Amino acid sequence: MKITIVAGARPNFIKIAPIIKAIEKKQKEGANISYRLVHTGQHYDKNLSDTFFEELNIPKPNSNLEVKSGSQAEQTGAIMVAFEKELQQHPCDLVLVVGDVNSTMACAIVAKKQNLKVAHVEAGIRSGDMTMPEEINRIVTDSITDYFFTTSTTASENLLKYGVEEANVHFVGNVMIDTLYQNLERIIKPVFWNEFQLETANYIILTLHRPSNVDEEQSLIQLLQGIDKLAGDKKVVFPIHPRTKAILGETNLKLKNILFLEPQGYLNFMYLIKNSFAVITDSGGISEETTVMGIPCFTMRNNTERPETQSIGTNTLVGTSIESLEKLFGKFIINGKRKAGIPELWDGKASERIIDILLSK
Repeated sequence: MKITIVAGARPNFIKIAPIIKAIEKKQKEGANISYRLVHTGQHYDKNLSDTFFEELNIPKPNSNLEVKSGSQAEQTGAIMVAFEKELQQHPCDLVLVVGDVNSTMACAIVAKKQNLKVAHVEAGIRSGDMTMPEEINRIVTDSITDYFFTTSTTASENLLKYGVEEANVHFVGNVMIDTLYQNLERIIKPVFWNEFQLETANYIILTLHRPSNVDEEQSLIQLLQGIDKLAGDKKVVFPIHPRTKAILGETNLKLKNILFLEPQGYLNFMYLIKNSFAVITDSGGISEETTVMGIPCFTMRNNTERPETQSIGTNTLVGTSIESLEKLFGKFIINGKRKAGIPELWDGKASERIIDILLSK
């Protein structure tokens, strides 16, 4: 079995690392399986790309399509043109895509038009929010996928409602959590830890990058000012996404608690999350990692495609207003952590299940 694995953006790299390890383990056991790793270049900043390959011991990609940035249409189109040539030059039996970025959808479409099988890891998750590009990517990808690998029973049920054959839906767990478990003993204290006088459970992590939170400069500034105030006597560690940084430009915010940092590598960032008091974010993936590490997470969105992080885990959905965040964060300060657990099959073995299933096809 020849598999082409596609990765394009930071969350993808975290998800493919354990899948590659699982394939290499099977190869050592004598299985007839090989892979070719294609990096689309959707994220090309070193801190959003190269660092993850180095830290997670991901082999150097066999091919980098180097599409870089552009509008949704420009980027998607560029990926499709480049990936079509890649598949023509390097035929395979199956294309494996992960997550919900533009690379996921674009490469799935190209693969199917070349009559190749498509496996989608993290299939079936839905936010119900069609203003999110990721939601469109998920729906399109799942409409042409052959093998669906889900992180939760909810995601599996979503697919069955869409009419997917049950035999093709496989609830395997969460590959992002595989990576977390494989690297928990390797996480690294950042070099700025002492410089900023950070202490365990005495700082808040902040990440913001979604258009609803960052695209309008004045509302973003008001949001940051509100978070700076609610932090009280705690520092707020804010690894700023290039998109968010560009919108703020040279604005002098004069914030007391927020520390603006460059995007962090995986091992540093997981150390920061594991030792934090709480996390404020608009990322879906971070709510999964905080759930496993038992860290309270406040997600600044009106919906989530990962409901298990709320119903079972540590995540609280707070909407996009600073007033709502202040109210719910204030309740947390008064009442402390709520009881939470880890979702079913988030046990570090999802990648092995995926490869076992593919080898059985």
